[in-house]
Parts: sequence; C-alpha cells; structure tokens
Amino acid sequence: MRMRTKTVAIGDRVIGGDNPVLIQSMCNTKTEDVAATVAQIQSLTALGCEIIRVAVPTPEAAEAIREIKRQISIPLVADIHFDYRLALASIRAGADKIRINPGNIGGVANIRAVADEANAHGIPIRVGVNSGSLEKDILAKYGGVTAEGLVESALDKVRMLEDADFHNIVISIKSSDVLMSVKAHELISERTQYPLHVGITESGTVYSGNIKSAIGLGIILQKGIGDTIRVSLTGAPEEEVRSAKLILRTLGLRKGGVELVSCPTCGRTQIDLIGLAQAAEKLVANYDLDIKVAVMGCVVNGPGEAREADLGIAGGKGEGLLFRKGEILRKMPEDQLLSALAEELDRLQQGG
Repeated sequence: MRMRTKTVAIGDRVIGGDNPVLIQSMCNTKTEDVAATVAQIQSLTALGCEIIRVAVPTPEAAEAIREIKRQISIPLVADIHFDYRLALASIRAGADKIRINPGNIGGVANIRAVADEANAHGIPIRVGVNSGSLEKDILAKYGGVTAEGLVESALDKVRMLEDADFHNIVISIKSSDVLMSVKAHELISERTQYPLHVGITESGTVYSGNIKSAIGLGIILQKGIGDTIRVSLTGAPEEEVRSAKLILRTLGLRKGGVELVSCPTCGRTQIDLIGLAQAAEKLVANYDLDIKVAVMGCVVNGPGEAREADLGIAGGKGEGLLFRKGEILRKMPEDQLLSALAEELDRLQQGG
C-alpha cells in the first residue's frame, strides 16, 4: 500500500498521490557542454529515465539549462550548492525543479528570494539532506549520524521554506548506511506528506552499489514509501536507470519490458551459458514486451524448469531448443539459438 503523499508537478510529470514511482538519474557531463549533456540525457531517456538532474556549479552551467531544455523531453532538475544566485538563474533558464539545501545558501533573505522565484515560475524545490551534511548541533545532539538526526535536519529545512511561504516541496534524505536509510524513511513518512525522493547515497561501484541499492530501495518501496528513486552508482548513469527499472519491476511497481531469467551454471552445462545469457539480456532490452524470457543451460530439464516463462531457449552440446510456456517449438543448432529467440520476439512485437 503506497503512502499517500502530496502531488507535485515536475515539468509535465506528476509525483505523489497515486502516481507511479518515477526513475531519476544525474548527468556526469559538464553541464556547460550542452551537446554532451543533451546526448547523455537522450541516451538515458531511451533507457527509461523519467527525470534528469544536472550539476550547476557556475553561471555558465545555469545558462546552459536554457538550451538543454529545448533539446530534451524529460523534466530537468538543477542541482545547486551554496550560491542562491545559481538557483535564481537556473529557475529563470527553465529548470523544472531545483535541488538545494536551504541551510547553506546564506540566510533568510536568500531563502526567501529563491522561494519567491520558484513560486513565480510554479516549480518545486527538492530539499536534500544526507549523512555528510548534518549540522554540528544535530551531530552533537544524537551522538553522530543517526536516522533521527537526518529526519530532524530535513524537516528543519522544510520549515525554512514554509516560513518563506513555499510549500511545493520534495524531500530527500540519504545515507550510505542501508538500514539507517530505511529507518529514516520510516520516521519521516510518519511526520510529513511531502513526496520523497529515495536513494542510497554513495552506495559504491556498479556491483556493490546495485546490491546495497536493491536491498535499501526494495525495503523502503515495499513499505509504500517513495515517489521517485535514483540508484546512485559509481559508474555510467545508464547503469543507474537499468537497475532502477529492474528494482521497480521486481517489486511489481512497474510493468513493461522483458524480464530475463536464467539458470545458474552446473556440471551438466555443456554450452557457454554465461555468454548466451549476457547476449540474450542485451537482445531483449530492445523489445517493449511485458513477458518473461528464460535462458536455460540444459535441454533435458530446461523447458520444464522454466515453464512459467513466456518464451525461452535451452542449450545442450551442439544443439538447443526454443520453447514457449514449457512446450518445445523447435530444435536447432546451438549457434542459432539467439537468432531464433530474436525471430520469436519480433513476431510477438508485431502482434503475431
């Protein structure tokens, strides 16, 4: 059961309420390099990214938003640190949302200036707090970084915006500690109805970061908490989007896209099952089909073990099978398995 949060519009997308959890990522290009940034955003959009964030450390980066916006089709978030003037410039350049920490942009007058500008343009502000940005008094109060401290810090920043008559807010509280993140989101969901952007910050490389993010996001989302997510990885942002899609599909929060399942290798395996599964994974990514595809390493047990799959292939020594719902369609040489799978996917894509 999803928590009922306030609805917030980000460009032409709406989060909160009964709206689906949206996938967000962040460019690792220099925002001032419009061509490179647009190219990356378009690549991420094609993979399923629905909101994109860009760093705005300079006036040139803020101005670049104007041209970037003309060339992309998903909402753009400007990431601001310390300089409230960059927030103002980003809003005027067309950002669909800004991310700031109201506590470090220079006092009440600057907060009011940003809030007024965002209100005038009808865009939300994301309040971002993470375990590395907690104030000294909160660290002293709780004896270090804690879930309770993260929540107190975030709600304090929310109050700063509310005091400036701004209520179009999204909250983000992140920690690299998975269980601390879970607890923090449980606590804050009980104390506010603003939508939450969820992620495990500084989670690590593609390998370790995916594991931590899948566990943390999985627990949080399964509790009905979260309106947008980012899988933060030390790697290409494309990997973040692929992982986010899989997490949402696994939890039943997203339909569409081929789900690939494959058996583990064992002593009976007589083909390059790892290579075949990896090639099949790349293949199915090109199809917009809500089906399950199995790649099995044993022609004896493969079709039966993968009976729940809509479509699948199984390989043996020098030969293989194409099957549907556990029923064998045809036998072929091993080196034709992938092309046979592609033909069947094409037929399904075309409504056959």
